[in-house]
Amino acid sequence: MTAPRLEIDLDKIEHNARSLVERLARSGIGVTGVTKATLGEAKIASALLRAGVSGLGDSHIDNLEAMRLARIASTMTLIRTPMLSQADRVVKHADVSFNSELEIIAALSSAAQKAEKTHGVVLMVELGDLREGIMPGDVLDAVAATRCFPKIIFKGIGTNLGCLRGISPDEKNMAALSDLADLIDTKFGPVTDIVSGGNSANINWALSGAKTGRINNLRLGESILFGCETLHRQPIAGLHGDAITLIAEVIEAKTKPSLPWGEVAQNAFGETSPSTDRGPISQAILAIGRQDTDPSGLTPPPGIEIIGSGSDHLILNTGRVHISVGDEISFRVNYSALLRAATSPFVARVFTAPA
Repeated sequence: MTAPRLEIDLDKIEHNARSLVERLARSGIGVTGVTKATLGEAKIASALLRAGVSGLGDSHIDNLEAMRLARIASTMTLIRTPMLSQADRVVKHADVSFNSELEIIAALSSAAQKAEKTHGVVLMVELGDLREGIMPGDVLDAVAATRCFPKIIFKGIGTNLGCLRGISPDEKNMAALSDLADLIDTKFGPVTDIVSGGNSANINWALSGAKTGRINNLRLGESILFGCETLHRQPIAGLHGDAITLIAEVIEAKTKPSLPWGEVAQNAFGETSPSTDRGPISQAILAIGRQDTDPSGLTPPPGIEIIGSGSDHLILNTGRVHISVGDEISFRVNYSALLRAATSPFVARVFTAPA
């Protein structure tokens, strides 16, 4: 079997998604399944839909296009503000997009008129993480302007927390989003269908028994794929944390000194790292590197340690574990490691359960 490869257990992913869909439904919250970490992989999208997600979301229009071509039947949402240069493609392939700039909504309106289609818009609100979003005091004006664009349907509001500055979703900021939804509906009538409270960082809040108010949607990717919340990376009870593994092949296995010799300068990535002399070690090199994954996001098997990486080599101290050339080593991956591996053309995908 080819290596390196991602081994993806669709049954475990479907189980994780179904469990979260069912738990969140008790609080009136639906789930948008996010597919960006796996490049809009159709098999994973199908597993999410079987589990009951209300729609699919991705930050790249290319991935939504790929799922359309694969005949995935679902509401598709572009969860990153569209680029002006892609307005026509967004209107063609996305039913809804998240937006924070009126100039871009105007471009979507023009594209929708040309295509003789309508396009839904969710306005993103800034609530402290300082990524995308309209300041709360400007939301009513933005809603009024959005509702004036031809072929644009105002669908609701959303926010993003946890991704950039690590700001935690909590009772206060979620209540602020709910209050904004109420304010919008007081001024314009019952027009706010979607109140998207955030992403996998919201899991602890949403499952805590707190009042969820108007929040009726979360966009979940990492919590489904890895079975954990994303503020502290703690496992979620009842979910699988091992649905995805990365397999790489050993291309060298030798006993070598642990301490390099010669004048030390920067490595290929501009780093200088001190070494400790531990005497001779059992060192293995794997045919994978930073071009293919994030080595800091890999967890090796017990007794094996990652000691370095280049663009296409991963260096291990295998300790007392006997390793030979041609052996394969399995790693648990985190979100960063998966994101890069799924993007690499050199990493294959193998699905261990039928789609």
